[in-house]
Amino acid sequence: MRLATFNIENLDIGPDAAVRLETRTATLRPILERLAADVLCLQEVNGQHVPGAPERRLVALDALLQGTRYAAYHRVATTGPSGVGAASVHNLVTLSRFPIRAHREVRHDLMRPPLHNSLSDAAKDAPPQPVTFDRPLLLAVIDVPGPRLLHVINLHLRAARASPIAGGKLDGTTWRTTGGWAEGYFLSSLKRTAQALELRLLVDQLLADDPGALIAVAGDFNAEDHETPVRLAVAEQDQTGNAALAALALAVLDRAVPDDRRWSVLHRGRAQMLDHILASAELARRFVRLEVHNDGLTDEAIDDAACVVGSSHAPLVAEFTTNSQGG
Repeated sequence: MRLATFNIENLDIGPDAAVRLETRTATLRPILERLAADVLCLQEVNGQHVPGAPERRLVALDALLQGTRYAAYHRVATTGPSGVGAASVHNLVTLSRFPIRAHREVRHDLMRPPLHNSLSDAAKDAPPQPVTFDRPLLLAVIDVPGPRLLHVINLHLRAARASPIAGGKLDGTTWRTTGGWAEGYFLSSLKRTAQALELRLLVDQLLADDPGALIAVAGDFNAEDHETPVRLAVAEQDQTGNAALAALALAVLDRAVPDDRRWSVLHRGRAQMLDHILASAELARRFVRLEVHNDGLTDEAIDDAACVVGSSHAPLVAEFTTNSQGG
């Protein structure tokens, strides 16, 4: 079984697309086919208006997948604010060759939004405001070969870019003060970390229901494995200090990749592993290998135009046996 994750970066169509979909398709289709994934987690799939339809639909994704193995796969996706149809931007989509038995979106289901007292002069007298997550977690329960179901959590945590604050900017790209930028950056860090906590609570819930559950967490964490969001999700024993909790820890599968290949994003010449596939103990026992398809990846900070044709993120694919012996 091959499970992959890929942030395909603002997949869109029509006037909202920075690059024509046909151009992006010519680059993205071979990448997707090379993954040969049985389960594929995608991030940043935008939704489009369809004439006569009240909700947005994933038209660009349908066009991209046409003629590929994934066109016939089972599919679940996150929804827009109303809960009907796709969101305008950055939907999560999970595709599976195997039947998807159930799915749900998880956003502030296991923890309330943190409250923030604004430091901005424009909002300093306002009451504390909830800091809500940009996107939900997408949980899919998949009927893979064998006696156990596979729980796949697709995610895209907040990027390490400052969130907007009231009166904080002179224009779309220029901050008014360093303090304003710092507050916005803090809010983004809070969102990323808080959602990682909700992810950890979701994993705990799944393992409480079934201690031998097969759980994969796949997506764009916008964090390396030594940073707080990933450490929260993983909950290693050297952090909890409790051997009785070791079975609840997740394995960071990309640690099996040689250091010179272990990166999914280039930013100003620095190679970073921001995308990850994590596995529960039972699934990790079936782990064989992980591939990072980062050949030819461009630098997201230097070559923006080239990035958007394909993606500035490399896809990852993990291979597992269908029995509990592992590789």
